[in-house]
Amino acid sequence: MSANVTMYTTAVCPYCIRAERLLESKGIKNIDKIRVDLDPTQRQLMMQKTGRRTVPQIYVGETHVGGFDDLYALDQAGGLDPLLKG
Repeated sequence: MSANVTMYTTAVCPYCIRAERLLESKGIKNIDKIRVDLDPTQRQLMMQKTGRRTVPQIYVGETHVGGFDDLYALDQAGGLDPLLKG
């Protein structure tokens, strides 16, 4: 059983792609992607929830991980696998 992953993203975002690749390498097949470039309302919601304006913004379950750098740092520190296992 793995946690649900939600990622706020845009069409052309190299960090979003890197985040997706990292998550896929951890066995995450389904990422719920919310395209903030297609829906400005979603960007506003993302900014209210996270306090950030940049993408990606990644949630594992209810936990806000942050952007790609945060995701990568969490993985390097050994914290991503337990979080993904839920």
